[in-house]
Amino acid sequence: MSSSNSWPFVLSQHCPESPETVAHAGSLGLAGDAGLLAQGTSIRSVSVMASPPSQAAVYRHTPCSGVMLCAETLPLTDHSFGVNDDLNLEAAIASIRPQLVEFLSHHQDWLLTTSQHFLPGATLRDLDGITDHREKVSELLDLLEKDGPDTWKQFVQHLCMERDLPLELEILLMSSAEEGNLSQKQEARIDVNAWSSVPKGFARRRRSSSSISDKDAKQKRLDSAENYRHLLIDTVRQRYGSRRAAGGAAQEQMQPLAFNQAFVNLVIRQSKASRLKERTDKPREDLPSAPEPEECVDTAMRVSDLFSSVVRSGTTKLIFLFGRPGTGKTMLMHRICQKWAEGVLHQFLFTFLFEFRQLNLLKRKLTLKELLFDLFLQPEESPDAVFQHLLENAQHTLIIFDGLDEFTGSMDMSSTSKEGPTLPSRMSISELFTDLCHGKLLPGCTVLVTSRPKKLPDFLLNTVDVLAEVWGFDHKKVEEYVSHYFHHHSFKEQAIAHLKNNTKLLSMCLIPALCYVVCICLEYLLLKHQMSVELPQTMTQFYIKMLLIFINKQQGEHAVDEETQLNCNKKAILGLCDLALKGLEDKKLVFYVSDIPEHVKEFASLHGLLTVFEVKTSGAHPEAGYAFVHLSLQEFFAALCLMINKRVDKSYLKKKFSLKSKWTLKNEAKTEFIESFHIFLSGLSSKECRTFLMLLAEQNEAWVQDKQDAILQSLKKLAATHLTGPKVIELCHCTFETQDLKVAQHIGSLLNFKYEFKNFRLTPLDMSALVFVINSGQDLTHLDFAGCLMDAGCLEVLASCKNVEHLSFRSRRFGDDFAAALSKSLREMGNLKKLELTGGNITAEGLTNLVQASSQCLQLEEINLQDNRIRDLEVKRVLDLFSRMEKLKKVDLSNNNLSLNAVLILAKEVVTCQNATELHVRKSIVIINFSGMSGKVQRSLDLRWEENKECVIPTRHMKLCLSYNLLSINGIYSLLKSVNTCQKTMEVEVSLCHNTAVLRFTEDREFASPHREEPLYPTDDQQVGEEKQTPTLSKKIRLTDCHFQASDLEKLCAVLKECSSISELDLSNNSLGDEGLSRLFQFLPNLKMLRSLKLDNNRISLNSVFCLAQSLSTLERIKTMNFSLGHMQVVHLSFWERIRDRSTGRLRKNILVHPKHIENGQCFRLRDCTMGPEDVTRLCQMLVHCTQLTEIDLSGNSLSDQSIERLLSFLPYLCHLTLLSIKNSTFSPHCAILFTNSIGLCERIRKVEVRSNQNAFLHLGTNTHSQKTSCSLTDCAISQGQIEELCGVLEQHGRLAEVDLSRNQLGDEGLRFLLDHLHRVHVTCSLNLSHNRISQDGVLHLINAFATSGNVTEVLVSLCSKATLLMKLTSRDDPRKILSLTECNFQAEHLEKLWLVLEKCTSLTEYISSNNNLIVHAAERLLHSLRKTSGPLKISIKEPWVCKKSVTNLLELAVQAFGNITAIMVCKDKSLFQLGVRFPCCLEKVDSVVSRLNLHEPEIKRACFYQRVLEKCIQLQELRWSHVELHDDDTKILVTVLLPLPKLKKFELTSCSIMPTGIDYLITGLQKCQAIEELSLGHMKLSDAAIPKLVLGLCKMPSLKRLILSHNKIGDPGLINIATVLLEMQNLKRIDLSGNSPSPAGGEKLMEALACCKHIEELLLSRNVFGDGVAVKLALCLPHMSSLKILHLQKNNIGPTGGTELARALVACGLLEEISLSENDLGEGSIHALSEGLPRLEHLRKIDLKLCGITDDSSKSLSCAFQQCPAMEEIILSWNSLGDGGAQELASALPGMEKLKMLDLEKNRIGAHGAVKLSEELVKCPEIQFIRLWENPVPKGLAADLTSQDPRLCFSFY
Repeated sequence: MSSSNSWPFVLSQHCPESPETVAHAGSLGLAGDAGLLAQGTSIRSVSVMASPPSQAAVYRHTPCSGVMLCAETLPLTDHSFGVNDDLNLEAAIASIRPQLVEFLSHHQDWLLTTSQHFLPGATLRDLDGITDHREKVSELLDLLEKDGPDTWKQFVQHLCMERDLPLELEILLMSSAEEGNLSQKQEARIDVNAWSSVPKGFARRRRSSSSISDKDAKQKRLDSAENYRHLLIDTVRQRYGSRRAAGGAAQEQMQPLAFNQAFVNLVIRQSKASRLKERTDKPREDLPSAPEPEECVDTAMRVSDLFSSVVRSGTTKLIFLFGRPGTGKTMLMHRICQKWAEGVLHQFLFTFLFEFRQLNLLKRKLTLKELLFDLFLQPEESPDAVFQHLLENAQHTLIIFDGLDEFTGSMDMSSTSKEGPTLPSRMSISELFTDLCHGKLLPGCTVLVTSRPKKLPDFLLNTVDVLAEVWGFDHKKVEEYVSHYFHHHSFKEQAIAHLKNNTKLLSMCLIPALCYVVCICLEYLLLKHQMSVELPQTMTQFYIKMLLIFINKQQGEHAVDEETQLNCNKKAILGLCDLALKGLEDKKLVFYVSDIPEHVKEFASLHGLLTVFEVKTSGAHPEAGYAFVHLSLQEFFAALCLMINKRVDKSYLKKKFSLKSKWTLKNEAKTEFIESFHIFLSGLSSKECRTFLMLLAEQNEAWVQDKQDAILQSLKKLAATHLTGPKVIELCHCTFETQDLKVAQHIGSLLNFKYEFKNFRLTPLDMSALVFVINSGQDLTHLDFAGCLMDAGCLEVLASCKNVEHLSFRSRRFGDDFAAALSKSLREMGNLKKLELTGGNITAEGLTNLVQASSQCLQLEEINLQDNRIRDLEVKRVLDLFSRMEKLKKVDLSNNNLSLNAVLILAKEVVTCQNATELHVRKSIVIINFSGMSGKVQRSLDLRWEENKECVIPTRHMKLCLSYNLLSINGIYSLLKSVNTCQKTMEVEVSLCHNTAVLRFTEDREFASPHREEPLYPTDDQQVGEEKQTPTLSKKIRLTDCHFQASDLEKLCAVLKECSSISELDLSNNSLGDEGLSRLFQFLPNLKMLRSLKLDNNRISLNSVFCLAQSLSTLERIKTMNFSLGHMQVVHLSFWERIRDRSTGRLRKNILVHPKHIENGQCFRLRDCTMGPEDVTRLCQMLVHCTQLTEIDLSGNSLSDQSIERLLSFLPYLCHLTLLSIKNSTFSPHCAILFTNSIGLCERIRKVEVRSNQNAFLHLGTNTHSQKTSCSLTDCAISQGQIEELCGVLEQHGRLAEVDLSRNQLGDEGLRFLLDHLHRVHVTCSLNLSHNRISQDGVLHLINAFATSGNVTEVLVSLCSKATLLMKLTSRDDPRKILSLTECNFQAEHLEKLWLVLEKCTSLTEYISSNNNLIVHAAERLLHSLRKTSGPLKISIKEPWVCKKSVTNLLELAVQAFGNITAIMVCKDKSLFQLGVRFPCCLEKVDSVVSRLNLHEPEIKRACFYQRVLEKCIQLQELRWSHVELHDDDTKILVTVLLPLPKLKKFELTSCSIMPTGIDYLITGLQKCQAIEELSLGHMKLSDAAIPKLVLGLCKMPSLKRLILSHNKIGDPGLINIATVLLEMQNLKRIDLSGNSPSPAGGEKLMEALACCKHIEELLLSRNVFGDGVAVKLALCLPHMSSLKILHLQKNNIGPTGGTELARALVACGLLEEISLSENDLGEGSIHALSEGLPRLEHLRKIDLKLCGITDDSSKSLSCAFQQCPAMEEIILSWNSLGDGGAQELASALPGMEKLKMLDLEKNRIGAHGAVKLSEELVKCPEIQFIRLWENPVPKGLAADLTSQDPRLCFSFY
């Protein structure tokens, strides 16, 4: 993570008595994480001294009044480094003695020779007996040390001078030699900070053969290096060290709390490079997640561990540290530098730190030497010698690069040399960095890199030695930090308790930078209001509060309110905002003095918002640089700039708003410093920030809200797109920042019901945002975490998620500790039904914890613990806990390596467990199934079946598995015989090929009585006592892959005959052949209970199909017969069930035998076989004898034209056929005509439909009464050649009501040919010629034919992508003549021809021109061309320029039309201008406006225009203006000229912009409109203040029938005024008060008034949040509204109580045509009550039940009710909880709804089964136009397939 993404959070005590507070900054500055944020610190002056490196640059501050934060809190104590400050040098040398012995054992001869100078010869001779080299060396060293300090000192000096020791040995040895013996440490006065300095003698080495001058040169070089090292230590202390080290006692007194005493440890975890590399390559949340190996689990580590790993000598060690913003990476680097300067990191002689944000400023290339010396610290002497020493001691050099993610250059590896660079060569920063990491420069050094987890070059991850992540705080660290922060306050405990009790705030505090911000606000509020504290809720609000606190603290005793503060500092804040935004746009984080206006610099420095530091870009003098103390603060001010800048419009705002994924692509060239920008924008869009924005922007609330709405709309649009896991989290963060529950609910509903998060880390803050969105929605969701790293804090937050029904975790990281933490959360998740913890490291201990917690989750149905480490579990205890879970159905313990003993115990306990029904163990599979009920299952069962009623039978099922027992066919016979004697057998499943044999039983003893065979039609004597007899349990027999042949059937049938209660028989995948099928069918009458027979893949031929088809007429019980002779043969027969009559107890079929009643007819399907004409004839000859056959499906059979013709010839003889389907075949264009011609062959045909030359459907009616027929031949390659034949068909069949020839190949010539023949067609029908490659010339020919033809009444043309061309023909006189032209791209020559044609079209009644390149001049020409002899004419012009013209301009255009203007419509949001004109023109005499107004000369011209408008509009009846900006002139002409017109009946003004004074003027003018019948003032922001004047006008409108005041701001006072006037408006038929602001009290007053409006027909009261009380009041009113036709109550907070009362009352409104109860939580009771009443609403056309919580449970009654509404055309059930069950119920009802046109099921839970069922039933419903299924969990492949078969199934958003 970069230096810019965490905030300073090291604590200093209050210093009210200190004269000044001193903070230090070095040449590389403290911007970013280490930036100086002096909360409550007044900075009088800021100076950066361009001093020598040895001197300190000092900031001077005035006394502190609060807590000053000078650096980030780090997880660094001295213990973290593994070295105590009070270093024991003797112990340190002792620790390296083994290395010294090892070194000297290789130089034993030298050691013996040298020792002779110090030790007596007799002593040395005593060592001759020691043969081991190391032992001898050790003894010698002991002797030397015992001989005294002088001896040891001389020996060490000889050793260091004559031998090339490892440097760390030399340092320690020479220290002891210079300062005396280690025991004399006090005399030598070695302190903690001095020991690490290399003594002056450390480089004194004796030359062996060099000259005196070489020795001096070497000594000088070493002395220079030593001096540079001392200088480096001093400089680092000054930049990053403690006050005590840098400034001595005086400064120490100024800073009561020492720097290194305030640290709070962070959480650092070592990670794996592979995981981070995957992030950079591609976010893996879209990929299937595989369980991670155990070694991928991240481990906790200390800072000292970063440097402890060993690498090969001479190899560069690369350490990579990454982390999210605000976690303290930069300050950690500073802390490491400080500790090095204090001597803790003794393995490093030199340490350098570089920040990428400053390296970005370099435009020139550098050498390594220039990088180290020019940019960090220049040696005072001999730089070449120092650099050479650095090269020779690279292994003792640490180079830190901070903030890689901030680097704006390109890490291009292609530019680096493969051989390695030469040291003097100059390179770019990226090349220097790359070569240092690769070890090509300074090989052997240690390189430490920090970054956010974003821009990670491959070379870095491929060579990294240590990878670690800074996590921030955990809960313990938060408490420690807060305790430090508030240690001087009496309310410390109160502050800690406040954070602990607020889960959201606690989650925020896990990020140290945010923890600091929270503490600032908490401290301020506790100081002001110690008893009651209300903290902000979002990060944005915290930043706003922090800014206000900083400003307020500077006021001291003169503090004023926030509004005054902002007004006083507004200019500086705006300047700071501009600076922040410009910096982000230019990718600029460091600013120079010239970039910042003086007043901005002074304000920002005063309040600690900018930090100042030295910037070195060369060896010259440094410059002063400025940066925001944290990148997030820059992002905050940048976002604020967009929201308050008057030059930023909504479009630019939306453009700047986007979600930033956590990972970018590895080849991304540039870094965008935008991490929290979009989050701040979202936060500033909350209502709570509105006042703050209004004050800064100096704008009204509407202006601010407009900008806020733009962000909210962008959020909603993003939610509708496909988002990866990280972006879903980002969206949730943005949504939380808005604090808008409606937005959260909308976004939550748009996101998938399944949230998948794969392979990225989640923090508690992420989880809080996610939970907020999920809890705001109404749907239950599935959370799936695969490979996601998360801590216990995430699980604590997850516990508050109430809307989760399925929770999945998959990761090897999750072990027993995770299971224990999760167990604490499970108890709170009341809707959780399924829990999955797979692929983890959970053992039996973890399982026990989970089960203990799960046993309290009584709603849990399934637990999956596959692939963990559960080997030996406490079986009895676990099963006992499972048995307490009432709804538990399944526990999966597969792939857990359970021991054999555990499995055996498990089997024993399952048998005794009352609610365990099945234990399935096979190899690694271990599954326990439960009954899903508590306690013992019910034994006493009532099995009397009732028609049309489901009987739920709670039974306990057991299974016996006999697999892998080498069963034979004879064994099968024996098994079946034994089954016949056991009445509890439910199912037998045998497959010899797969060695399986399974029997399933029921435990219920009610079935133990002997069964009786019953004939299909019981005789009268058999009915006696039958009602009390218990029926035999039906059995399912599956004998698949058993090698049965025809010869085996005799024995098999004999065995099966003894078991007549078989309900399902499956003999698939055998070898029965034609002969076997024939024998089996002869046996079928013996299986009287049979409901299903499957004979797939039995090697049958077409002859068997004919044989079975013939049985349709003899076996009346057959329901469907399904054959497929393709690669996989299918033979499936279903039979009607035999049910028991409730009144007689008699078993009967579920159909009536009489042929006239075929409500439940038979279906024959034959697919994927080759049939010639003779085969088709033979088949049809058999089918015509099937009197109950209603459906034939011959799909995929490659039928020729001749075969089709033969088939169609039999249609008249298939008397009860309702549907003929032929899908997935290939038809010729001629064949399509054949289908059309079938209309003449059979009068029962209602619709012929041929699509894409592949799918054909013929829908037939049940009678031959004259009915209209439609024909659709779409995408059938019909061209001019087939037009004549088609026209002949049209001439012959006068019943055609609709002909669809869209998507063919007619072209202009085919259109001409068709138009030439249309005059012969005397029918009333519509003709669709869309998508037929028609050009502008073809359109003009069509218009000409339209103008001259008597039977063409309407033409609609569009040449855009829709390519629409619709014509309506009539055989009778029709006064209508309508022409609509849209996007025809007419050029000038086309327009001239068009004008000439229109002048001839004098019978035109309506002309519509939309986006036809019609400029204003052309519009004038159009108005001159349109005229007629008599009657009305409507003219509509839709062009972009309409929205740009003023009302006055449009009126000037209007008066140029011929005739009297009767209607004017201006709708600027649609760019629509519409006129109604009446001919002939009747000019009435009107008063002169000029004379009436007594105007002066300058105003006469305008008055003359008014006069012209008045004359043309004297017959004006309708005036509608929408989205118009009304200026004073426009308002004046409206009020003085148009509104007083005597014939004006309809006036609409919606969504128009008008000044408040204009509103009053307008309402006053309305009082003159006495003839008005319709008044619409929707979306006009009318408040309660305007209503009294409006009511006065309403009282003067006796003819008013429609009043529309929707979406205003009318509250209770206004509503009560309206209610009063309603009592007098007896003619009112429509009232719309939707979207206003009344309370339930105002709503009840309105309901009392509505009870008197007995003639009301349309009542629209949506979006008023009235509640149940108002709904009950309305229910009492409804019986009085006998004329009511439309009722809208959308989103009115109506619950089960109000919903039930309304549903019961609706039946009194027998004329109801449309009902909307959407977005109300009605409850099951209301839906059932509604279902009971709907059949009584005979005129109901549309019902909207969107978002009403409808489930599968209520779908059956609802579907039945819809079916009984004869006029139903549109049903909306979107955004509910309908699954496959509900979809299947609705699908079954579709064929019974003959007038239904649209069914909306989007955003439900319909899966593959439901979609397929809808598709199957849709084929039978030709009137349905489309079924919406967007956002249902239907597989994409299946959705595409179903749409290709029937485009009316819509799975897309549009």
